[in-house]
Amino acid sequence: MNVTSTIEISKTAYQNNLSFIRSLIGESCIFSSVIKGNAYGHGIETFAPMAEEVGVNHFSVFSAYEAYRLKKVSNRESTIMIMGVANSTNELEWAINLNIEFFVFDLERLQKAVKIAKRLKKKAIVHIEIETGMNRTGFCVDELKDVIHFIEDNKNYLEIKGLCTHFAGAESITNYFRVKKQIVTYNRILKFFKSNNINFLQKHTACSAAVINYPQTINDLVRVGIMQYGFWPSRESQMKYYTKNKINSNPLQPLISWKSYVMGTKSVAAGEYISYGTSVLTETDMKIATIPVGYAHGFSRSLSNQGKVLIRGHRLDVIGLVNMNMMIIDITNVPEIDKGDEVILIGEQNGITISVASFGEMSNLLNYELLTRLPEDIPRKIIK
Repeated sequence: MNVTSTIEISKTAYQNNLSFIRSLIGESCIFSSVIKGNAYGHGIETFAPMAEEVGVNHFSVFSAYEAYRLKKVSNRESTIMIMGVANSTNELEWAINLNIEFFVFDLERLQKAVKIAKRLKKKAIVHIEIETGMNRTGFCVDELKDVIHFIEDNKNYLEIKGLCTHFAGAESITNYFRVKKQIVTYNRILKFFKSNNINFLQKHTACSAAVINYPQTINDLVRVGIMQYGFWPSRESQMKYYTKNKINSNPLQPLISWKSYVMGTKSVAAGEYISYGTSVLTETDMKIATIPVGYAHGFSRSLSNQGKVLIRGHRLDVIGLVNMNMMIIDITNVPEIDKGDEVILIGEQNGITISVASFGEMSNLLNYELLTRLPEDIPRKIIK
Protein backbone atom coordinates (compact mmCIF):
# COMPACT_ATOMS: atom_id res chain seq x y z
CA MET A 1 0.00 0.00 0.00
CA ASN A 2 1.20 3.51 -0.80
CA VAL A 3 1.60 5.87 2.14
CA THR A 4 0.77 9.56 2.02
CA SER A 5 4.02 10.69 3.62
CA THR A 6 7.23 9.35 5.09
CA ILE A 7 9.69 10.51 7.74
CA GLU A 8 13.40 10.00 7.14
CA ILE A 9 15.96 9.92 9.96
CA SER A 10 19.59 10.71 9.14
CA LYS A 11 22.14 8.47 10.83
CA THR A 12 25.01 10.75 9.78
CA ALA A 13 23.33 13.77 11.36
CA TYR A 14 22.81 11.82 14.57
CA GLN A 15 26.48 10.85 14.76
CA ASN A 16 27.38 14.51 14.27
CA ASN A 17 25.11 15.55 17.13
CA LEU A 18 26.46 12.88 19.45
CA SER A 19 30.01 14.09 18.80
CA PHE A 20 28.98 17.66 19.59
CA ILE A 21 27.20 16.65 22.81
CA ARG A 22 30.16 14.53 23.88
CA SER A 23 32.45 17.54 23.38
CA LEU A 24 30.28 19.39 25.90
CA ILE A 25 29.84 16.72 28.57
CA GLY A 26 33.24 14.99 28.43
CA GLU A 27 34.11 11.35 28.04
CA SER A 28 33.38 10.19 31.59
CA CYS A 29 29.80 11.47 31.80
CA ILE A 30 27.08 8.96 30.88
CA PHE A 31 24.96 10.13 27.95
CA SER A 32 21.34 9.08 28.39
CA SER A 33 19.30 9.37 25.22
CA VAL A 34 15.83 10.65 26.12
CA ILE A 35 13.29 8.97 23.84
CA LYS A 36 10.01 9.90 25.53
CA GLY A 37 7.23 11.20 23.27
CA ASN A 38 7.94 8.52 20.66
CA ALA A 39 11.59 9.64 20.55
CA TYR A 40 10.42 13.23 20.05
CA GLY A 41 8.43 12.14 17.02
CA HIS A 42 11.32 10.24 15.45
CA GLY A 43 9.83 6.86 16.38
CA ILE A 44 11.15 4.69 19.22
CA GLU A 45 11.21 1.55 17.09
CA THR A 46 13.17 3.29 14.33
CA PHE A 47 15.38 5.59 16.34
CA ALA A 48 16.54 3.40 19.24
CA PRO A 49 18.18 0.59 17.22
CA MET A 50 20.01 3.23 15.14
CA ALA A 51 21.21 4.94 18.32
CA GLU A 52 22.49 1.61 19.65
CA GLU A 53 24.31 0.98 16.36
CA VAL A 54 26.35 4.16 16.83
CA GLY A 55 27.22 3.38 20.45
CA VAL A 56 24.39 4.69 22.64
CA ASN A 57 23.71 2.29 25.51
CA HIS A 58 21.61 4.30 27.97
CA PHE A 59 18.04 5.45 27.35
CA SER A 60 15.54 7.48 29.39
CA VAL A 61 11.83 6.99 28.80
CA PHE A 62 8.74 8.42 30.45
CA SER A 63 6.68 5.30 31.01
CA ALA A 64 6.89 1.55 31.45
CA TYR A 65 5.06 1.26 28.12
CA GLU A 66 7.83 3.20 26.36
CA ALA A 67 10.38 1.00 28.10
CA TYR A 68 8.51 -2.06 26.82
CA ARG A 69 8.54 -0.70 23.25
CA LEU A 70 12.27 -0.04 23.53
CA LYS A 71 12.99 -3.47 25.00
CA LYS A 72 11.22 -5.16 22.09
CA VAL A 73 13.51 -3.57 19.48
CA SER A 74 16.74 -3.25 21.47
CA ASN A 75 19.63 -5.11 19.92
CA ARG A 76 21.85 -4.79 22.98
CA GLU A 77 21.70 -4.85 26.75
CA SER A 78 21.22 -1.10 26.99
CA THR A 79 20.32 0.51 30.29
CA ILE A 80 16.72 1.72 30.40
CA MET A 81 15.57 4.31 32.94
CA ILE A 82 11.89 5.12 33.48
CA MET A 83 11.47 8.74 34.59
CA GLY A 84 7.71 8.77 35.01
CA VAL A 85 4.84 6.29 34.91
CA ALA A 86 5.38 2.79 36.26
CA ASN A 87 2.51 2.54 38.70
CA SER A 88 0.96 -0.90 38.51
CA THR A 89 2.33 -3.96 40.23
CA ASN A 90 2.74 -5.68 36.84
CA GLU A 91 4.77 -2.77 35.43
CA LEU A 92 7.10 -2.61 38.43
CA GLU A 93 7.48 -6.39 38.55
CA TRP A 94 8.39 -6.43 34.85
CA ALA A 95 10.91 -3.60 35.34
CA ILE A 96 12.57 -5.16 38.39
CA ASN A 97 12.78 -8.57 36.71
CA LEU A 98 14.59 -7.09 33.71
CA ASN A 99 16.87 -4.75 35.69
CA ILE A 100 15.11 -1.71 34.27
CA GLU A 101 15.78 1.32 36.42
CA PHE A 102 13.10 3.76 37.51
CA PHE A 103 12.59 7.02 39.38
CA VAL A 104 10.89 6.95 42.76
CA PHE A 105 9.33 10.21 43.88
CA ASP A 106 6.86 9.14 46.53
CA LEU A 107 6.88 6.64 49.39
CA GLU A 108 4.07 4.61 47.91
CA ARG A 109 6.14 3.66 44.86
CA LEU A 110 9.21 3.01 47.00
CA GLN A 111 7.21 0.74 49.30
CA LYS A 112 5.61 -1.07 46.37
CA ALA A 113 9.00 -1.59 44.74
CA VAL A 114 10.40 -3.17 47.92
CA LYS A 115 7.37 -5.40 48.32
CA ILE A 116 7.80 -6.72 44.78
CA ALA A 117 11.59 -7.02 45.15
CA LYS A 118 11.13 -9.16 48.27
CA ARG A 119 8.80 -11.47 46.41
CA LEU A 120 11.18 -11.71 43.44
CA LYS A 121 14.22 -12.01 45.73
CA LYS A 122 15.88 -9.34 43.62
CA LYS A 123 16.90 -5.70 44.14
CA ALA A 124 14.94 -2.88 42.56
CA ILE A 125 17.26 -0.38 40.87
CA VAL A 126 15.94 3.07 41.72
CA HIS A 127 16.79 6.73 41.31
CA ILE A 128 15.58 9.04 44.07
CA GLU A 129 13.93 12.10 42.51
CA ILE A 130 13.85 15.13 44.79
CA GLU A 131 11.77 18.29 44.70
CA THR A 132 14.01 21.31 44.27
CA GLY A 133 11.60 23.89 42.90
CA MET A 134 9.94 22.48 39.79
CA ASN A 135 6.93 21.55 41.95
CA ARG A 136 5.96 18.59 39.83
CA THR A 137 7.28 15.25 41.12
CA GLY A 138 9.95 14.48 43.67
CA PHE A 139 10.36 13.94 47.42
CA CYS A 140 10.04 17.13 49.43
CA VAL A 141 12.62 18.02 52.07
CA ASP A 142 10.31 17.13 54.94
CA GLU A 143 9.94 13.57 53.54
CA LEU A 144 13.65 12.81 53.32
CA LYS A 145 14.12 11.45 56.83
CA ASP A 146 11.37 8.90 56.20
CA VAL A 147 12.96 8.00 52.87
CA ILE A 148 16.36 7.49 54.49
CA HIS A 149 14.91 5.31 57.26
CA PHE A 150 13.00 3.24 54.71
CA ILE A 151 16.12 2.75 52.59
CA GLU A 152 18.14 1.70 55.64
CA ASP A 153 15.46 -0.81 56.67
CA ASN A 154 15.24 -2.30 53.16
CA LYS A 155 18.77 -2.02 51.78
CA ASN A 156 18.77 -5.71 50.84
CA TYR A 157 16.02 -5.05 48.32
CA LEU A 158 17.06 -1.67 46.92
CA GLU A 159 19.95 -0.58 44.75
CA ILE A 160 19.97 3.17 45.18
CA LYS A 161 21.52 4.12 41.85
CA GLY A 162 20.99 7.84 41.47
CA LEU A 163 19.83 11.15 42.90
CA CYS A 164 18.04 13.34 40.39
CA THR A 165 15.87 16.39 39.85
CA HIS A 166 14.61 18.42 36.90
CA PHE A 167 15.10 22.12 36.28
CA ALA A 168 12.15 24.43 35.80
CA GLY A 169 13.09 26.09 32.52
CA ALA A 170 16.87 26.00 32.12
CA GLU A 171 16.42 27.15 28.52
CA SER A 172 15.48 30.73 29.47
CA ILE A 173 17.34 33.47 31.36
CA THR A 174 14.00 34.48 32.89
CA ASN A 175 14.28 31.37 35.07
CA TYR A 176 17.90 32.01 36.09
CA PHE A 177 17.34 32.68 39.79
CA ARG A 178 14.85 29.86 40.09
CA VAL A 179 17.25 27.36 38.50
CA LYS A 180 20.21 28.60 40.56
CA LYS A 181 18.11 28.08 43.68
CA GLN A 182 17.32 24.55 42.50
CA ILE A 183 21.02 23.80 42.08
CA VAL A 184 21.71 24.98 45.64
CA THR A 185 18.81 22.90 46.97
CA TYR A 186 19.97 19.79 45.12
CA ASN A 187 23.51 20.10 46.48
CA ARG A 188 22.21 20.63 50.01
CA ILE A 189 20.02 17.51 49.80
CA LEU A 190 22.89 15.50 48.31
CA LYS A 191 25.02 16.52 51.28
CA PHE A 192 22.22 15.52 53.64
CA PHE A 193 22.03 12.03 52.12
CA LYS A 194 25.80 11.66 52.36
CA SER A 195 25.73 12.65 56.04
CA ASN A 196 23.31 9.75 56.52
CA ASN A 197 25.66 7.31 54.77
CA ILE A 198 23.68 7.12 51.54
CA ASN A 199 25.85 7.66 48.46
CA PHE A 200 24.82 7.68 44.85
CA LEU A 201 26.62 6.16 41.91
CA GLN A 202 24.93 8.62 39.55
CA LYS A 203 24.05 12.22 40.28
CA HIS A 204 22.04 13.75 37.46
CA THR A 205 20.13 16.96 36.91
CA ALA A 206 21.15 18.23 33.47
CA CYS A 207 18.91 18.20 30.41
CA SER A 208 19.82 19.66 27.00
CA ALA A 209 19.26 23.24 28.16
CA ALA A 210 21.27 22.81 31.35
CA VAL A 211 24.18 21.29 29.41
CA ILE A 212 24.39 24.57 27.47
CA ASN A 213 23.37 27.15 30.08
CA TYR A 214 24.49 25.55 33.36
CA PRO A 215 27.52 23.38 32.52
CA GLN A 216 28.30 23.08 36.24
CA THR A 217 25.33 20.68 36.42
CA ILE A 218 27.02 18.15 34.13
CA ASN A 219 27.75 15.42 36.62
CA ASP A 220 27.80 11.61 36.35
CA LEU A 221 24.97 11.46 33.81
CA VAL A 222 23.02 13.84 31.56
CA ARG A 223 19.53 13.25 30.17
CA VAL A 224 19.61 14.76 26.69
CA GLY A 225 16.51 14.93 24.54
CA ILE A 226 15.93 17.69 22.00
CA MET A 227 19.60 18.43 21.30
CA GLN A 228 20.44 14.90 20.14
CA TYR A 229 17.76 15.27 17.48
CA GLY A 230 19.48 18.37 16.13
CA PHE A 231 17.46 21.15 17.76
CA TRP A 232 18.35 23.75 20.37
CA PRO A 233 16.28 23.88 23.57
CA SER A 234 15.55 27.53 22.68
CA ARG A 235 16.81 30.26 20.37
CA GLU A 236 18.25 31.90 23.48
CA SER A 237 20.37 28.83 24.28
CA GLN A 238 21.61 28.73 20.70
CA MET A 239 22.62 32.40 20.70
CA LYS A 240 24.35 32.02 24.06
CA TYR A 241 26.46 29.15 22.72
CA TYR A 242 27.25 31.00 19.49
CA THR A 243 28.34 34.13 21.38
CA LYS A 244 30.40 32.29 23.96
CA ASN A 245 32.22 30.23 21.34
CA LYS A 246 32.41 32.96 18.68
CA ILE A 247 30.77 30.87 15.95
CA ASN A 248 28.02 31.60 13.44
CA SER A 249 27.35 28.15 12.01
CA ASN A 250 25.13 25.53 13.60
CA PRO A 251 27.02 22.53 15.06
CA LEU A 252 23.74 20.60 15.27
CA GLN A 253 22.07 18.87 12.34
CA PRO A 254 18.35 17.96 12.34
CA LEU A 255 17.79 14.25 11.81
CA ILE A 256 14.28 14.49 10.47
CA SER A 257 12.86 15.07 7.01
CA TRP A 258 9.14 14.79 6.26
CA LYS A 259 8.18 14.07 2.67
CA SER A 260 5.01 13.63 0.65
CA TYR A 261 4.07 13.91 -3.03
CA VAL A 262 1.76 15.77 -5.37
CA MET A 263 -1.56 13.92 -5.48
CA GLY A 264 -2.91 15.90 -8.42
CA THR A 265 -3.03 19.31 -10.11
CA LYS A 266 -5.81 21.40 -11.59
CA SER A 267 -6.57 24.85 -12.96
CA VAL A 268 -8.97 27.18 -11.16
CA ALA A 269 -10.59 30.12 -12.93
CA ALA A 270 -10.62 33.66 -11.53
CA GLY A 271 -13.55 34.37 -9.24
CA GLU A 272 -13.68 30.87 -7.69
CA TYR A 273 -13.27 29.87 -4.04
CA ILE A 274 -10.64 27.28 -3.11
CA SER A 275 -11.09 24.59 -0.44
CA TYR A 276 -13.61 24.79 2.39
CA GLY A 277 -15.35 28.05 3.12
CA THR A 278 -14.51 31.41 1.62
CA SER A 279 -10.99 32.14 2.88
CA VAL A 280 -9.51 32.13 -0.66
CA LEU A 281 -11.14 33.79 -3.67
CA THR A 282 -9.05 33.65 -6.83
CA GLU A 283 -8.37 37.07 -8.34
CA THR A 284 -6.75 35.57 -11.45
CA ASP A 285 -6.62 32.15 -13.07
CA MET A 286 -4.57 29.84 -10.85
CA LYS A 287 -3.05 26.40 -10.88
CA ILE A 288 -3.09 24.32 -7.70
CA ALA A 289 -1.67 21.04 -6.44
CA THR A 290 -3.22 18.77 -3.83
CA ILE A 291 -1.00 17.04 -1.24
CA PRO A 292 -2.33 14.00 0.70
CA VAL A 293 -1.33 15.34 4.13
CA GLY A 294 -3.54 17.30 6.52
CA TYR A 295 -4.10 17.99 10.18
CA ALA A 296 -4.76 14.30 10.87
CA HIS A 297 -1.12 13.72 9.90
CA GLY A 298 0.29 16.46 12.13
CA PHE A 299 0.23 19.35 9.64
CA SER A 300 -1.52 21.88 11.85
CA ARG A 301 -4.76 23.52 10.72
CA SER A 302 -3.28 26.79 11.95
CA LEU A 303 -1.01 26.64 8.87
CA SER A 304 -4.02 27.31 6.64
CA ASN A 305 -3.17 30.13 4.22
CA GLN A 306 0.32 30.56 5.70
CA GLY A 307 2.21 27.26 5.59
CA LYS A 308 4.97 26.53 3.09
CA VAL A 309 6.21 23.43 1.25
CA LEU A 310 9.04 22.74 -1.20
CA ILE A 311 8.37 21.33 -4.68
CA ARG A 312 11.00 21.20 -7.44
CA GLY A 313 13.20 23.53 -5.42
CA HIS A 314 10.53 26.22 -5.00
CA ARG A 315 9.09 27.42 -1.69
CA LEU A 316 5.33 27.48 -2.27
CA ASP A 317 2.28 28.60 -0.31
CA VAL A 318 -0.43 26.53 1.34
CA ILE A 319 -3.71 28.14 0.29
CA GLY A 320 -7.13 27.61 1.78
CA LEU A 321 -7.92 25.65 4.90
CA VAL A 322 -5.77 22.64 5.73
CA ASN A 323 -8.14 19.68 5.51
CA MET A 324 -8.10 16.56 7.64
CA ASN A 325 -6.22 14.57 5.00
CA MET A 326 -5.23 17.08 2.33
CA MET A 327 -3.82 20.53 1.70
CA ILE A 328 -3.74 22.70 -1.39
CA ILE A 329 -0.66 24.45 -2.77
CA ASP A 330 -0.52 27.42 -5.13
CA ILE A 331 1.67 26.34 -8.08
CA THR A 332 0.61 29.10 -10.46
CA ASN A 333 4.19 30.31 -10.85
CA VAL A 334 5.58 26.78 -11.33
CA PRO A 335 3.00 25.26 -13.70
CA GLU A 336 5.33 22.38 -14.70
CA ILE A 337 4.76 20.72 -11.31
CA ASP A 338 3.01 17.40 -11.92
CA LYS A 339 1.42 14.46 -10.18
CA GLY A 340 3.95 12.39 -8.25
CA ASP A 341 6.49 15.19 -7.66
CA GLU A 342 8.25 15.07 -4.29
CA VAL A 343 6.97 17.50 -1.66
CA ILE A 344 9.10 18.51 1.32
CA LEU A 345 7.09 19.43 4.40
CA ILE A 346 10.15 19.56 6.68
CA GLY A 347 13.66 19.28 5.32
CA GLU A 348 15.77 20.37 2.37
CA GLN A 349 15.39 20.33 -1.39
CA ASN A 350 17.83 21.85 -3.88
CA GLY A 351 19.56 23.84 -1.14
CA ILE A 352 16.32 25.37 0.20
CA THR A 353 15.14 24.39 3.67
CA ILE A 354 11.93 24.33 5.65
CA SER A 355 13.16 23.83 9.19
CA VAL A 356 11.20 22.50 12.14
CA ALA A 357 11.80 25.87 13.80
CA SER A 358 10.26 27.86 10.93
CA PHE A 359 7.46 25.30 10.62
CA GLY A 360 6.82 25.70 14.35
CA GLU A 361 6.87 29.48 14.24
CA MET A 362 4.22 29.49 11.51
CA SER A 363 1.97 27.22 13.60
CA ASN A 364 2.84 28.72 17.02
CA LEU A 365 4.14 25.35 18.23
CA LEU A 366 7.35 24.63 20.10
CA ASN A 367 9.86 22.30 18.42
CA TYR A 368 9.04 19.76 21.10
CA GLU A 369 5.28 19.97 20.56
CA LEU A 370 5.43 19.89 16.78
CA LEU A 371 7.73 16.87 16.69
CA THR A 372 5.81 14.82 19.24
CA ARG A 373 2.53 15.50 17.40
CA LEU A 374 3.74 13.66 14.31
CA PRO A 375 1.51 10.55 14.22
CA GLU A 376 3.10 7.22 15.01
CA ASP A 377 1.60 5.61 11.89
CA ILE A 378 3.68 7.73 9.50
CA PRO A 379 6.41 5.31 8.33
CA ARG A 380 9.92 6.18 9.55
CA LYS A 381 13.08 5.00 7.89
CA ILE A 382 16.80 5.46 8.49
CA ILE A 383 18.89 7.05 5.76
CA LYS A 384 22.61 7.59 5.64
